[in-house]
Amino acid sequence: MGSLMPNVVVVVAAVAAAVLAVHVAGVSCWAPPGPNITTDYNGRWLPARATWYGQPTGAGPDDNGGACGIKDVNLPPYAAMTSCGNLPLFKDGKGCGSCYEIKCKVPECSIQPVRVFITDMNYGPVAPYYFDLSGTAFGSMAKPGLNDQLRRRGIIDLDFRRVPCKYVAGQRIVFHVEEGSNPFYLAVLVKFVAVDGSIVQMDLKDQASPEWQPMRHSWGAVWRSDTPRPLKGPFSIRLTSESGKTLVATDVIPEKWQPNTVYNSNIQF
Repeated sequence: MGSLMPNVVVVVAAVAAAVLAVHVAGVSCWAPPGPNITTDYNGRWLPARATWYGQPTGAGPDDNGGACGIKDVNLPPYAAMTSCGNLPLFKDGKGCGSCYEIKCKVPECSIQPVRVFITDMNYGPVAPYYFDLSGTAFGSMAKPGLNDQLRRRGIIDLDFRRVPCKYVAGQRIVFHVEEGSNPFYLAVLVKFVAVDGSIVQMDLKDQASPEWQPMRHSWGAVWRSDTPRPLKGPFSIRLTSESGKTLVATDVIPEKWQPNTVYNSNIQF
């Protein structure tokens, strides 16, 4: 949990940046959030508004992270094509990793949609659906050579739709045991989830128990187990995606596990 405070700072900064952009644009923009975006993938485009934050060609937060807890979002497979989402997109963390196609409507914009990952949050009251994009993602919607000109607009209208997340062949789901984890407190971040992109439930089975125990959603893409008895590895993890599909990563975290360590699975939706 030691990385939570930097993320909070990033979120506050993102909110401030969005509010500033709105005032600069002279827009009166209070609107309650829309309903949560589901996984029906019906192809229907919906209206939204967008701003951007961070460096013009960056991944958003200065530490290349965000409120999902996922690090190095400047690198593949995210490749800086990332965004904050408001409540119906970020879903208090249960929207982390979900994917959207976006296309903007001003003259500088290309007609080609681009795909972004939700890796951060901004609940600023800009629009019912609100993307606070990385500078890279915002500029990528532009016609060739007009990236900087588009970014100078600050706030724009766009259309978006939810799409399945796709990764390169062979990419499997990855688990990161968070700093501070111990036999009585196990916190695990999950990333690189294909299709829905987001996880709505994680369950844990350790060596000492034949039963699945539900983990609690902690924050972002992190789930945790708090227990009065010491947990003993290896640990199996059961994932439930937003559309209700389940997968089991058997003994994915070994007996002699360590905090702040990545464990690769052999599963993928």
